[in-house]
Amino acid sequence: MESLHQTWSPRLLAVLRVATALLFLQHGTAKLFGFPYVAYFDNLEIVSFLGIAGVIEIVGGLLVLAGLFTRPAAFILSGQMAVAYFLAHAPAGFFPLLNNGELAALYCFVFLYLAAAGAGAWSIDGLLSRDSGRRPRRDHATSHGNDTVGATQ
Repeated sequence: MESLHQTWSPRLLAVLRVATALLFLQHGTAKLFGFPYVAYFDNLEIVSFLGIAGVIEIVGGLLVLAGLFTRPAAFILSGQMAVAYFLAHAPAGFFPLLNNGELAALYCFVFLYLAAAGAGAWSIDGLLSRDSGRRPRRDHATSHGNDTVGATQ
């Protein structure tokens, strides 16, 4: 059972990352590109609170989608969603179901989880970490001919 967990856990983490990023990207594209169309965002200025939020959503969403700088990008997006919740939803009441803040709260915690857990499988972060692990490290031990000491991690 443990090998099943070890095999599927990073893959399902990647599925969560990709699905969340694709859904989240819609918020940024709706704000900045009008797709999908949301009337509320008509005449949105890029240099406004919502315009800057749209830029963060697109850049951060693309980074999380690709699995590049996933931890810091997800942390920033988590913070953005916390701010969005407390500025736009919490003043309308305590319960997220009643103040329409469920999605902002859920995004906040999913991104916080991704910031802690990382990108999972199928990510640029994973490719970069594998590539850096294959290169021999040049430290004091390897420069004196003892390759086995420098190669351990």
